[in-house]
Amino acid sequence: MIFKTLRIGKYIVWSTCCTVDYTCLFINSSDLIPPGVCNLLNPSTIYANNEVNLDEVDIYGFDYDYTLAMYSNSLNEMIYNKARQFLIEHYKYPQGINKYSYIPNFAARGLHYDIQKGLLMKIDAFHYIQMGTVYRGLNPVPDEEVMQLYGGSNHVPLHQVSGFYGKGPKMKQFMDVFSIPEMTLLACANDYFISNDIEYDPVHLYKDVSDAIAMVHIKGYMYKWIMADLEKYILRGDETYAVLHRLASHGKKLFLITNSPFSFVDKGMKYMVGKDWRDFFDVVIVQAEKPHFFNDCVKPFRRLDSNGDLQWDKIKSLDKGQIYKQGNLVDFLKLTGWRGSKVLYFGDHLYSDLAVSHPHFSISLCSVSKCPTPDTHSHTDTQRRAHRDRHTTGIQQKHTQDNRPHPLRLLQY
Repeated sequence: MIFKTLRIGKYIVWSTCCTVDYTCLFINSSDLIPPGVCNLLNPSTIYANNEVNLDEVDIYGFDYDYTLAMYSNSLNEMIYNKARQFLIEHYKYPQGINKYSYIPNFAARGLHYDIQKGLLMKIDAFHYIQMGTVYRGLNPVPDEEVMQLYGGSNHVPLHQVSGFYGKGPKMKQFMDVFSIPEMTLLACANDYFISNDIEYDPVHLYKDVSDAIAMVHIKGYMYKWIMADLEKYILRGDETYAVLHRLASHGKKLFLITNSPFSFVDKGMKYMVGKDWRDFFDVVIVQAEKPHFFNDCVKPFRRLDSNGDLQWDKIKSLDKGQIYKQGNLVDFLKLTGWRGSKVLYFGDHLYSDLAVSHPHFSISLCSVSKCPTPDTHSHTDTQRRAHRDRHTTGIQQKHTQDNRPHPLRLLQY
């Protein structure tokens, strides 16, 4: 289900509608929801599952990556290429995988991957595999074969697909925007082994690709690329400034909780907002290690000096102008006194930022999603073209500069 908002004065009121994929399953009358109507929804509109009185919100919190900072599509290609290099050089995978170039718009956030079968697919909110979306490598799997693979039904038991972080014993749901190159590399590596009739275990492939992607982040390559060319990778900083300035000028308190390191956040925020960006925020927390920040009560806050070096003093308050590292939600609430409907936190990751299961967590949550451009090709059509073209020089697909509205744009009004 998705949720459509109606703005009535100072309130946001929610009403629900089915996605186009579910319409054919539950609604027979075209008078209720005309075919394709959900494709016409404005991607810059807010969607939610609750009612929020914005007059009550005095404190706004933000994640950094893909919330305050939006990145161009070229970053995904860099992540894909470096992970592919790790896969070949570190894990000794065949050189032939180098022929597979990154495929823009190949996958979308939210897809599931069957780890044991090596299949990428869409599973709906009722745990049904959406027929026509199942791919082995770069090839679509016929519906009849899908039914055979899953015991004569396209329904996947909840215990196989569910877990608090979107990972069951057999399925992984890719909910992070950064996971898009990981899905693409999985599909291409699977396709290489299948096309060359090489026996392999999909479980080992999944583990190796996941580790290769993780190495890109752990070794700091992504941070280095962005910091070296902010103009290339960061989009529309003026809108981020407008949002923060609007809220601060109306007396709202702001806080930042991000998993990224301070040096990275500082350089990006100076580029988007200006050298005095920290003046907007009452509390700044970096390397928070979400989702553990929300669910564990163990790690204390540490203060960083102006050079980003750790200090040893005991944290008795979270002060404006200071930078803090790690910490946990319980201490955050105690030290700030912030809680309830007056606090609204924005994040992009449904599991790390929003699906918080903690008895003390009592603030409102809002998801910021990166929406596709109108000319973005469908998951299926893009893969078919990829399969058609891949035999010679790999996949090369032109893509335009990202010109989507910033997801936080509505906060300016």
